[in-house]
Amino acid sequence: MVQAYILIQTEVGKASTVAETIAKMPGVVQAEDVTGPYDVIVRAQADTVDDLGRMVVAKVQQVDGITRTLTCPVVHL
Repeated sequence: MVQAYILIQTEVGKASTVAETIAKMPGVVQAEDVTGPYDVIVRAQADTVDDLGRMVVAKVQQVDGITRTLTCPVVHL
């Protein structure tokens, strides 16, 4: 199982709608509005890195109101 944080920037006023939409997606553990340089932070999981990448590109980035994403895989050192 691969986990990652997806940091999302949105259009002004779209953060809560984006977080609500993403929270319903399979593989999303948590999606919350935040303040700072990013508007929404998502914790997601998938079976493989490739599956995670497909989820981000095919599903998350297609949500209306998103302007940029940054995916940060979780590592266990």
